[in-house]
Amino acid sequence: MPLIAQVLALVAAAIHVLFFYLESVTFTRPATWARFGLRSQEQADIVRPMAFNQGFYNLFLAGGVILGLALVAAGSVEAGRAIVLFACACMVLAGTVLLATSRALARSAVIQLVPPALAILAALIF
Repeated sequence: MPLIAQVLALVAAAIHVLFFYLESVTFTRPATWARFGLRSQEQADIVRPMAFNQGFYNLFLAGGVILGLALVAAGSVEAGRAIVLFACACMVLAGTVLLATSRALARSAVIQLVPPALAILAALIF
């Protein structure tokens, strides 16, 4: 797997770990829930269980990239590459769904989907 693809996949994983942190660890802070377009603590309390769960989805996707890259480094290149590409594809698809359902969150969607999309392209081209 090309180094550039691995680096881009790691960037995507790091972004998804950050999403986990925001959604599952700091979501109750006003500065965090405001990033998600919420305007009150009451709204944040209603959305919190969903955000908490969603944060773990993001963490698991990041874990998939990390596991896949560890397998690549250990010599199981094909298996590791497949796991990295699958996790990145899931990230791209989730970002695409976000973009399609909320134009207000377009910036977040682009942040979520561009690095893994570039990782996939780099893995397929180089």
